[in-house]
Amino acid sequence: MFSVSKALGVFVTTLTVAVWTSTGWGQEVRHFRFAYDQPRGTGYSIAGDIFADKLKELSKGTMIIDQYPGAQLGQEPQVLQLMKNGDIEFCISSSANAATLTPQAGVMSLHFLFRNEDHLKKALADPQVTKAIKDMVEETVQGGHVLAVITLGLRDMYSKKEIHKLEDMKGLKVRVQATATEDAMFPAYGAQTVHMPFGSVYTSLQTGVVDVAENGVNVYLVNKHYEVAPVLSMTEHEANNNLVWISDKLWKSLSDEQKRWVVAAGDEVGKQQPAKSLELEHQSADKLKAIGVKIVTDVDKSGFTKVANPYLDKLAKDLGPHAVKIKDLIVQVK
Repeated sequence: MFSVSKALGVFVTTLTVAVWTSTGWGQEVRHFRFAYDQPRGTGYSIAGDIFADKLKELSKGTMIIDQYPGAQLGQEPQVLQLMKNGDIEFCISSSANAATLTPQAGVMSLHFLFRNEDHLKKALADPQVTKAIKDMVEETVQGGHVLAVITLGLRDMYSKKEIHKLEDMKGLKVRVQATATEDAMFPAYGAQTVHMPFGSVYTSLQTGVVDVAENGVNVYLVNKHYEVAPVLSMTEHEANNNLVWISDKLWKSLSDEQKRWVVAAGDEVGKQQPAKSLELEHQSADKLKAIGVKIVTDVDKSGFTKVANPYLDKLAKDLGPHAVKIKDLIVQVK
């Protein structure tokens, strides 16, 4: 006797086969975790969407990205370790947090290495620059590979007070990313550095554990840091650059064709994300002005650059040969 439960089982099995074969490849659909610590509506989610859409298109729907924004799977240092161990497949990290895996990635945090937003955009579009960064990771990191170099724009300082010139930094406690670059530069400006995960910044600004934090305009907006630090000073002291990673465990499990799809999706992110992210920075500044945030645009950068410029060569050399090469390539971009 042909029972209802058996009929339902046949239907489900047939439906599953139909889904697989509709891709034209006869392959099972695979889902992959893609983690980052910023919420939706940021340059990170722009990168995630571009990557997911392109990979789905190239794989005919057989490779699907499930995004985990807002530090659902941990802050960047933890997510990097998960990726490196093969516990998640893809992630995004700042180049500064990437320095926990390869210290030479700290070169991207050199202050005033990027002269302005236009220079930043041109540098990330330069194939020699991105190749040098990927080569650095290949030669110095086990467990992960870089698929794309992206940006969240230039970093600025925010606090309860206005910063107009170098002298305004004296004695301030500044939350920084844990890199040798930051630990050298902010004390050189007369400030004190404090290391902490990004997720602790809001409360630390609120309680006075730190006086100043620094990040991109959109990050400042979407994480509502303006609520506890209502003055944004446009220092543009360094670039907020980021890396899109794939775990080596996943990479080794892919066919040659799948690897080509993943690389092509990463290339698409590298081509599209910087311009879209920089436009998001401009839109975010407009929103901040509209809600009454004080934006200091007349920052005198001359004092900062006078202190920072001698460090460019010294810190890059201290970091290593890859750092020197990346720094030189970026400086040469016109």
